[in-house]
Amino acid sequence: MNHDLSPAVERAALATRTMASNETVRYAHWMIGLLLEDEGRTAVLMERMEVPLQLLRDTLAENREHSAVSAADYVVFEAAREYSLHLRGDVEFTTDLLFLTAFASDTELHSTLEPLGLNIAKLESELRTLQRATHDSDLESASFIVADHRDYIEAARVLDANLNRSREALRVLDDHARFILNDRFLTEQFKTLRHELARATQLLPASLLLASRDTLHDTGTSLTAGAEYERNSPTNVAHINLKRLQESLRSLEEYGKIINADFARIVEKIRYSTYTLERAVMRGTDARERFQNAKLYLLLTGALCEAALDWTIAEAAMGGVDVVQMREKNQTDRELLERAQQMRKWTRAADVLFIVNDRPDIAKLCEADGVHLGQDDLTVQAARKILGPDAFIGVSTHTVEQIRRAVLEGADSIGIGPTFPSQTKNFDHFPGLAFVREASAETSLPTFALGGITSENIAEVLAAGASRVAVSSAIAKADDPRSAAMQLRQALDPVRAS
Repeated sequence: MNHDLSPAVERAALATRTMASNETVRYAHWMIGLLLEDEGRTAVLMERMEVPLQLLRDTLAENREHSAVSAADYVVFEAAREYSLHLRGDVEFTTDLLFLTAFASDTELHSTLEPLGLNIAKLESELRTLQRATHDSDLESASFIVADHRDYIEAARVLDANLNRSREALRVLDDHARFILNDRFLTEQFKTLRHELARATQLLPASLLLASRDTLHDTGTSLTAGAEYERNSPTNVAHINLKRLQESLRSLEEYGKIINADFARIVEKIRYSTYTLERAVMRGTDARERFQNAKLYLLLTGALCEAALDWTIAEAAMGGVDVVQMREKNQTDRELLERAQQMRKWTRAADVLFIVNDRPDIAKLCEADGVHLGQDDLTVQAARKILGPDAFIGVSTHTVEQIRRAVLEGADSIGIGPTFPSQTKNFDHFPGLAFVREASAETSLPTFALGGITSENIAEVLAAGASRVAVSSAIAKADDPRSAAMQLRQALDPVRAS
């Protein structure tokens, strides 16, 4: 029997054949092929069922040889046709129904995938639920063309247009995070929003959206704003698309209330998430530019310096230090402010950034460039209220989750460590070089590896992926701070140091 296949089914079939190559095509191949498209019906269904998508793919790949059952195209399509007739009362089948067919046909996989939350009964139940929603929507959409229901058609037209705008803007922002910022965490955030929007869209009757579309008579297609074709940088592109996304989501939220309140609620949640991501993208872009050449960060405590603080700062700056942090712990507030004011004067003379550790109030009073916060200090938002929008705010992190939170809160730089045992500070736990590798892969926000780093072990830190380091005793305790800084700078930036 010939089958009229949807483009999605055809793509899955091609992927399955390509994957199997010279092997016998098995049902596991089909299941993997049907999961390849992150925004496809099957992947969205798995997310709806809370089945871990990547773990499912990996498990299928590991177990695809277990069954020798032939799963040629015609065999699978005929089985899917029969399954659809049994489950939904029609012979048409979509990719999610095809996935159910492949899973049901390969009993060898049932016990393997059960721990992931995947079983036949659960799949059938979800597909029946979706079928009922679609059936009800089709019945409603048939009545939408009646004059008394014109409002639904008009609302659906707005929804259709703004869904397209939102998806397009999210794709642009995904590309910006991935290719311009090279930031894995932000890329994942935009990808998650795309999936959430796709899941929300399933709550709307697809037939209604398509029926309401009228591009030929859309007056907006012939109107162009004066600045529509003006873009002066990738950052400008990201900023414009963030605003476009937020505006589109607001329109989706308002008009979505007419058709499906649950849809509107999900869109509202997505919209709020975009405000947090806007801060992370725009603030982080500014931080990347301002810290572009800042690679060597000196943590200074007066008592640990072998020589006078002012001389140490001047010599370290001559050797290549870019940032100096005041790290005093055992002084009164008055003494702390006096020390900060002195160091502010010396760092200005040396032309390096000056950061105060822990204390936004002291940083504000001495006109420092910023503050560095620990996990138990004030939040980034609280410090920003004290210091204003232009101050640098760094955050110490010891786990990937802390990095992600710092990025979303709008931190300008991140300290990662401790890497090695330190002469200046005691730690109960050492994330070590493994954390340096994780952090370097997770975000492209300026990150400084710290904790016991010296000219003897800096090569290990750089090999783990770091490109910036923060040191203390390696320079402060050196007889020649300039030479010590130059050795570290040579490792960080051989071209500049030479």
